[in-house]
Amino acid sequence: MVIGNGMIANSFASYKNNEDIIIFASGVSNSKDTVEENYQREFLLLKQTMQDYPEKILVYFSTCSIQDVDLASSPYVTHKKNMEEYITQNAAKYYLFRISNLAGVSNNPYTLLNYFIFNILKDQPLTVWKNAFRNIIGVDDMYAIVNYFLQEKENINTTINIANPQNYPVPYIIKTIETHLNKKAIINEVERGDNYFIDITTIESLFTSLHIQFNDNYLASLLKKYYHSR
Repeated sequence: MVIGNGMIANSFASYKNNEDIIIFASGVSNSKDTVEENYQREFLLLKQTMQDYPEKILVYFSTCSIQDVDLASSPYVTHKKNMEEYITQNAAKYYLFRISNLAGVSNNPYTLLNYFIFNILKDQPLTVWKNAFRNIIGVDDMYAIVNYFLQEKENINTTINIANPQNYPVPYIIKTIETHLNKKAIINEVERGDNYFIDITTIESLFTSLHIQFNDNYLASLLKKYYHSR
């Protein structure tokens, strides 16, 4: 069963008729959202889903931003923490996957890369945190890793970080997008931001067997793969 209709939900379409696993991929799509009703809607849907299917394995997607001190107190991250806590206390069988910033085909203007790309293409100024780092992983690579755990039934009832081994400086991300689009961004840099560590010990051994190559060209290759028509 798949709940949701966004990029993550679409990537798990093969689980739509799965009788044992619920892919819960319906949530607040804008990490800057401050409307409490939107977060409450997701919580009520999750709660009802868990009540309706208590015997199924629940798969929930949280965020690696929980570990970012600059974002830890935001409504979005606070909500994700609360959802994680509710699941760990009430679900019999679950996986909590904390995901970094996803690259993939999506019309959501609030994803990190879409936000940068759309604004650059529209000649809209970007406020860039000069000292900030962001972690980016392709949606197909995320799917491959999550699918491995679900198929092998490994590490059930745990929280697993799904992320790139490398965090990218935000100015580097902008420059890589500029090269891809052959278009300069209008930038307003501010002295904000930090780097934070994401522990990926649980998944590192899978990269080779799943043929995931986090090389120096990884970010550029994601742009070419998912944003070639922009």
